Amino acid sequence: MKRRQFIKKGALTGSLFAFGGAAFGAELITNPKFESQSKHSFHLKYAPHENMFKAHAGGSIIDQLEFMADQGFTAFEDNEMRNRPVEVQKEMAKVMEKRGIEMGVFVAHKIYWREPNLASGKQEWRDEFLQYIKDAVEVAKRVNAKWMTVVPGHVDLRLHKSYQTANVIETLKRAGAILEPHDLIMVLEPLNFRDHPGLFLAESPQAYQICKAVDSPSCKILFDIYHQQIQEGNLIPNIKACWEEIAYFQIGDNPGRNEPTSGEINYKNIFKYIHSRGFSGILGMEHGNSIPGKEGELRVIAAYKEVDDFV
Repeated sequence: MKRRQFIKKGALTGSLFAFGGAAFGAELITNPKFESQSKHSFHLKYAPHENMFKAHAGGSIIDQLEFMADQGFTAFEDNEMRNRPVEVQKEMAKVMEKRGIEMGVFVAHKIYWREPNLASGKQEWRDEFLQYIKDAVEVAKRVNAKWMTVVPGHVDLRLHKSYQTANVIETLKRAGAILEPHDLIMVLEPLNFRDHPGLFLAESPQAYQICKAVDSPSCKILFDIYHQQIQEGNLIPNIKACWEEIAYFQIGDNPGRNEPTSGEINYKNIFKYIHSRGFSGILGMEHGNSIPGKEGELRVIAAYKEVDDFV
């Protein structure tokens, strides 16, 4: 299964909460004449992804963007943006600009899940990666994006970890030199050992060390709260320790990788801390819906209203 393809779970027991009546909440969202009343003002920039609200908005990505804006979301992320036709990218950018939606991350390159492409130091893999970064600059300009996700690939079992780290740093320095003139940022995403065993980059302190060594404003951390809950826990202290190198967050509750309030993570406290630090960036909603269909989509919206109510 490809990364970012989420398996939607079966309906959970219990009824929808935090709406003051699910039927009334559904009417506000689905009836166009109530759109202005249903629009919510969030404290942080939460970014849904494609098909998160498909049951309400339909299959068109443009209609989905319109629906997201109607609910008060001011950001959007799209891991597959670089693979979309240029004309679709332009159309999406036009709608996002019109509706006040800021573009979040897209994945900048082909991710190697089993091969040590950056850790190995092999020139052909380095050259391929840097070409992807050059191409990503044009995508970013086209869709008004600032951030792009980078995953260094698998560990190289034939090399000491220190040599692998040096190889990754050298490649990222060269990528930073490509991005800096355009004020673009690659965000390094550590991924957990359970879902993605064997990857080179797994923990936030490791990402912090690499960013310090690369020493570029174009190389920062994507702190995925779901991944780091599994990998290392101690979430707020680790966010605090890495703060100066974090440029982007992603969200998912654990277990299940669904919306906040569906698992064990206290997202209200985490978002309160992030907000207290004056974070003005984007928090990508990189998770599935715990309940299928329209009911599940309403639950996602309700969950974000609940955990965003920290002031």
